[in-house]
Amino acid sequence: MTQPSSQQIIEGQRQDWNRVAGGWEKWDRFFDEQMAFLNHRLVADARLRSGMRVLDLGSGTGYPALLGAQTVGPRGSVIVIDLAEQMLAVAGRKAAALGLPNVTFRAGDVTVLSFEANSFDAVTSRFCLMFLPEIPKAAAEIARALKPGGWVAAAVWSAPDKNPSIGLSMEAIKKVIELPPPDPTAPGIFRLAKPGDLAGMLQQAGLIDVMEQEFLAEWSYASTDEYYTSLMEMAAPIQNLMAKLSADQLQRVKQLITEAVLPYRRGNRIAFPIAVRMVAARKPL
Repeated sequence: MTQPSSQQIIEGQRQDWNRVAGGWEKWDRFFDEQMAFLNHRLVADARLRSGMRVLDLGSGTGYPALLGAQTVGPRGSVIVIDLAEQMLAVAGRKAAALGLPNVTFRAGDVTVLSFEANSFDAVTSRFCLMFLPEIPKAAAEIARALKPGGWVAAAVWSAPDKNPSIGLSMEAIKKVIELPPPDPTAPGIFRLAKPGDLAGMLQQAGLIDVMEQEFLAEWSYASTDEYYTSLMEMAAPIQNLMAKLSADQLQRVKQLITEAVLPYRRGNRIAFPIAVRMVAARKPL
């Protein structure tokens, strides 16, 4: 079977994330409240401060770009790049509502950065790099675009067993239909889950002072139905798999997910542990 080219993968992802942009906008307040700590962590790891010029990669509906824009202030600026035009449209509406004229939105592939070398004081990225077909190429582009002394800070998902809110839906689907074993080198949610993977690529790109931490936290939902609905409306990879199921199979998957969620009930809420791999590195002076 012929493997898809990098361009075909990128185009497929663009279509996927455009398709779920409405779901992301619907759940934006919930997601921001649950995961805002990651935005603050990335802004800190990238050493953002007033007046900086920042590049945010794979921003989706504005994470952590909008916090970055608030941090660098009117003397600074943030350029946002994401594949999905519809996701960027959501981010643009949020930026306007927040009164942030210092953010520029560009649709494009973050693997190829159309900027001169040494253009940015810092680069941030949240839950983007693991989806790229050519991550070392992206790391080299990040290193090229950074100014000497500038920092990159990125967040990617850690192992699936430490992120049950993501993994249990996949396990439920696998109990209903046969799925091929995942290619550990293919783009996907857990592509950079292994310790040292992203850190090593940044080092290979010539960056120094590389720091890596598995950051443990949790997020919660008011009910199992809230969790299931948000998953179906926001998770493009899960949507792609669910589209292959019959009505009976969909009902069976929902039942399995509902059962799998029970151990995470805490009082009247569902609380999931999460594990995020935080990686930061600096360009030599």
